[in-house]
Amino acid sequence: MTRSADLHLHTRHSDGTFTSAEVVTHARTAELACISLTDHDTVAGLAEMTHLCDEVKIEFIPGIELTAHREDREVHILGYFVRHEAPEFVEQIERFKQARAERIIEMISRLRKVGVELQEADLAAVADNGTALGRLHVARALLNRGFIQHLDEAFHRYIGRGRPAFVPKMHVGVAEATSLIHRFGGVAILAHPGISSVDSHLDHLFAEGLDGIEVWHSRHSPHQCEKYLAWARARGCLITGGSDCHGYAKAEVLIGGIRLDYSYVERLKEFHDRLVSKTA
Repeated sequence: MTRSADLHLHTRHSDGTFTSAEVVTHARTAELACISLTDHDTVAGLAEMTHLCDEVKIEFIPGIELTAHREDREVHILGYFVRHEAPEFVEQIERFKQARAERIIEMISRLRKVGVELQEADLAAVADNGTALGRLHVARALLNRGFIQHLDEAFHRYIGRGRPAFVPKMHVGVAEATSLIHRFGGVAILAHPGISSVDSHLDHLFAEGLDGIEVWHSRHSPHQCEKYLAWARARGCLITGGSDCHGYAKAEVLIGGIRLDYSYVERLKEFHDRLVSKTA
């Protein structure tokens, strides 16, 4: 079997349902040679995942997924190989994480104004202590309490953009998020452009320091994958791919559904090595 990777995975440290150990188990079942953990705005699971992957001989790339903005659009940026144990980096990421918690508290307040009595304790039932909270946690809490019949309903009725309990995320510019990743030795990749509606902004985004683009994603159509692959090759930027698996938080377990050819991992590592050598 051709060696392959899945470079976009989430655990319970953000809005996934799997523990680190469960992610590794699924990665072994899928016979993946390399994986990356890219939890939202937290590096809490990276040390454990490094150890678990080492035990079973799966190559591991430490990662994170940051949320930035260009104008009124959310832009998700994957940071690979960040020096996640650096105290200053951890401090910076805690700012993102705290902003997430404050956003969720405000969402709960707005839900109460429309008669949905969700409590902070309800969030504790779907998120571990210290988890980087997100809207998917709110959706799962609403489902558990019987306020909705399925997760998508939470976004359509309450917490999607334009709905009564929607609260925008803290605004961080693309250049700022990319600079943070670079400052701590990481490689900055634009995540899932096909579901972020940023096609018309791609050249502007890459002018702000991005190094590559996630071509293959579980919600990209074949046509989109072909389009982004051609775009990336024309500009000579890095190419990655991943399932964006959130465990059972979404309709199906996606890990291994995207199988990035290992040659792209090698190019990613080579690019990172050049970055490190320049700053050594």
